[in-house]
Amino acid sequence: MVHDRLVRIHSPEFRAMSERVLRATELTSRLNVLPFEDEVGKAELWERILGRPLPPKVTIYPPFYTDHGLRLDLADRVFVNQNCTFLDYAGIRLGERVMVGPKVTFITVGHPVDPEERRGWLTGGPIDVAENVWIGAGATILPGVTIGRDAVIAAGAVVADDVPPASLVTGVKAAVRRQW
Repeated sequence: MVHDRLVRIHSPEFRAMSERVLRATELTSRLNVLPFEDEVGKAELWERILGRPLPPKVTIYPPFYTDHGLRLDLADRVFVNQNCTFLDYAGIRLGERVMVGPKVTFITVGHPVDPEERRGWLTGGPIDVAENVWIGAGATILPGVTIGRDAVIAAGAVVADDVPPASLVTGVKAAVRRQW
């Protein structure tokens, strides 16, 4: 698992990840075209995507996207709305009663900023979302972020830093941080 460290692209670990990405993409593409009422077909595909059955009190509306699936941990009473993306290679945990709006993106891997290292390495960290968090439509949660219990992430927010419990996070303003 990638956890605040680098993984060399084209290494055995990277090749295994790439193979899983292809498999997860194939499985989610099948999931996303099933008739909504096909509970048996959805249950079978969820088990193959997650490596275990989808918890019975979890609701996920398709379309749904993941690049790995095996490192997605969903607690009871999680709700995920349509068109969400979970890039979970480094791990994503959603605590009980987390609500995820449509078009939310969770990203656990990225690339170094340095142009010389960017094409040769992946970096990342797990995302941990505590209980009773509400994540608004179109929000993006970046690698290594922890979101505290009862927090609210506003629609469209880009979350790059940890969020304290019982707080509201808003904003997407981009800013130049450094130049090279």
